[in-house]
Amino acid sequence: MIHDIVPSEAKRFGDRLDEAVRTAEDSADILDRDRITLGLIRLAGHERDTILAQMRKRTISARMAEQVLSDADRLIEGARSQGRSGFQRAARRSVAYGRAFRAAVLLHGRFGISYPLVRRSADRFGLLLSQRLILRDLGAFIDKRIRRIHGRRVADLLQEQLTRRVDAMETALEDLRLQYPDDAEELERRFIRRTALRLEEREYAAVREDGLIGAEVFTALIQGLDARRATAELRPHLDIALRRADLVRQLPLFAELDDAVVGRLGRALSTRYVNAGEMVLRKDNIARSVFFIASGAVELETAGQSWRLGRDEMFVQMSILMKKASRAEVRAIAPSTLLVLDQARFRRLLDRSEGLQGAVRASAEKRGIEPERFFREVDEAIAPDRETA
Repeated sequence: MIHDIVPSEAKRFGDRLDEAVRTAEDSADILDRDRITLGLIRLAGHERDTILAQMRKRTISARMAEQVLSDADRLIEGARSQGRSGFQRAARRSVAYGRAFRAAVLLHGRFGISYPLVRRSADRFGLLLSQRLILRDLGAFIDKRIRRIHGRRVADLLQEQLTRRVDAMETALEDLRLQYPDDAEELERRFIRRTALRLEEREYAAVREDGLIGAEVFTALIQGLDARRATAELRPHLDIALRRADLVRQLPLFAELDDAVVGRLGRALSTRYVNAGEMVLRKDNIARSVFFIASGAVELETAGQSWRLGRDEMFVQMSILMKKASRAEVRAIAPSTLLVLDQARFRRLLDRSEGLQGAVRASAEKRGIEPERFFREVDEAIAPDRETA
């Protein structure tokens, strides 16, 4: 009898819930814009609660919790003051390269002072891993809570916002994995280890409660666990030496180059970090360097048309080879790491790299230029430079 009643009542509850959702969606008392704003505020508030819960579990260190809590507060304030646009702006800021990071890059590049960059890169990695832990459970909250209160339209829009945030976070993580492949593995292992330590602590508490171990043994186990947790929470020391060469090796564009050439290329390249929305190159500027996309994506716009480029693609190479001003405006559409090579070295590299020649040939074909004629014109244009060199 009870077995029949429970499913019946559950079905009635589900029907009432669906009816309530339909009623909420059809209600004209609250504008869709306001529903979206309220949903975003509620979602960011739940994100903040989740961060605090993870901090109490010690799966997120206190240092990282402070940063992600600050990000969640900005999401709430952005949604309150400017609705969806304010929320999106705060979300982009949470994965962007901050001023301190840029200053650290400058110190390392110009003066060889590496400690600030090591520190900022390690903190950025920890922050992104913490964000991944928090964001992975927000989808269920949207489906279970937001949908019931604000309806399907708002829930679908919030799911879209969440997907964008997850994509941006994964892109930023991939950026760091490319730059620090060995260190990235260790950092992710440490993060998982903190979760395992939390589960281990719960098991110790359970067997202590069951009377299977005494107070003295329990205290010794917890002390050992705390020592391992303290080690896992230490900021790691990243090895940033010669990482540009490692980055070059991971790009298929340079796959056929030998180690000696890769080493020289790594030393010749400079690294530029750009945020989403940041201008990389303005239209009609004279380009003096070629850009290779190590991670992230950019958008080029010229003559009313636009197209996007991603990892292992390059831009400005045609302008460099044809000795013309760039007719495209280039803007980053995600936090990106660009490798920059000056025009003289690029031309020398083009002579010896079949992969690079193929990429340039493909660029010419996309623009409706016959590749062989293009290379002949390039050879004629740069012949004086070769003679001078």
